[in-house]
Amino acid sequence: MIVISNPIFIKNEISTIHTLFENGLELFHLRKPEFTKLEMKAFLSEIKADYRQNLVVHSHHQLAVAFGIHRLHFTEKKRNETPEESLRKWKEKRFTLSTSIHRMADFEKLSVVFDYAFFGPVFESISKPNYISDIDFEKELKQRKNNKSSLIAVGGITSERVKTALDYGFDDVALLGTIWNSNNPIENFKLCQQIALSS
Repeated sequence: MIVISNPIFIKNEISTIHTLFENGLELFHLRKPEFTKLEMKAFLSEIKADYRQNLVVHSHHQLAVAFGIHRLHFTEKKRNETPEESLRKWKEKRFTLSTSIHRMADFEKLSVVFDYAFFGPVFESISKPNYISDIDFEKELKQRKNNKSSLIAVGGITSERVKTALDYGFDDVALLGTIWNSNNPIENFKLCQQIALSS
């Protein structure tokens, strides 16, 4: 199970992250696109050292080494701007790499250096109202040929939709709005986790 951070800093975020890990969270994607390097460093410093190996950094990748993080995410734009040779160097240093895609064609031709990719929005986004894709995901995923990288569903993932996303053929789901736009983020996480494990 994956959780993506709220893009902006929110109240009690660090304590919520710690509680998520205590409840079995496997990967936490730290996506703060507006954070400066200094802000990112301060944020990472607040997360317990025991959990840092489960963090995935979306920006300021150079900070990962200093914090014992071995997971990097590349936005679609960043992926297209980064030479394959540079990506392979991260892999040689035993980093796990992920990226984001918005078309199945891009996933099919994705470099083998990427362990998994986010694909969505699968459903209408919770954090971005009226943000929805016109892709028929069930049909698209039936034609999937790339099995070297895992495919993760993002966008509008709630406990009611976890099973649907997995039935489409996604390997896992990532939660964002159902965590950060909720008054009960931990309960929502646990429910989604339970459904995913039983699917």
